[in-house]
Amino acid sequence: MRPDLTATLRSDRLDLPPIGPGHAEEMAAALDDPALYAFTGGAPATADELRVRYARLAAGSPDPAEAWGNWALRLRGSGELVGYVQATVRPDAAELAWVVGTAWQGRGLATEAARTLLAHLTAGGVTTALAHVHPDHHASAAVARSLGLHPTPHTVDGETRWQATF
Repeated sequence: MRPDLTATLRSDRLDLPPIGPGHAEEMAAALDDPALYAFTGGAPATADELRVRYARLAAGSPDPAEAWGNWALRLRGSGELVGYVQATVRPDAAELAWVVGTAWQGRGLATEAARTLLAHLTAGGVTTALAHVHPDHHASAAVARSLGLHPTPHTVDGETRWQATF
C-alpha cells in the first residue's frame, strides 16, 4: 500500500495542497530571505525557477521505485503561503523535508505540517521515516525529534540522518 501523494492535507492551522506551478509566485515571496538557506546552501529561487521546479515535481519521479509528494503550507487564518513539506516515498522508507519562511518561523508550523504529513504517510502504509538535518540546525532537529525520529551515525552531504520506524 502506498499513501496518496496527491491528497490535500489539513492540520489545525494549515491547509496543505499539493504544490503546483500556480504556487510559484507566492512561494517565491514566502521563501525570499537569503538567511533561510544558511544550512542548506543556495539562494532564494525566482518565481520562474519555482514554476519550472513545481511542474517537474508534479510530473512525478522518473524512478518507478519512488514517488514524490510536495505540499504547500497555507495558513488558514490569513491565506498566506508560508512554506512547504515534501516526501520521497520508496519501498523501504519515506524521506521527509520541511521549510517554513523566516517570517513565520518560531510558531510551530514546521512541526505541525511535518506531523500532518507523517500521519498521512503512516496511515498509507509507510513504516520508516527519515530526514536529513544539518548538525547546527537546532530548529529542524527539534522538528525531527517531535516526529519521533532519532539521529543516526550516518551523514549525507554533511547532514545527519534522522530515522524512526513506526
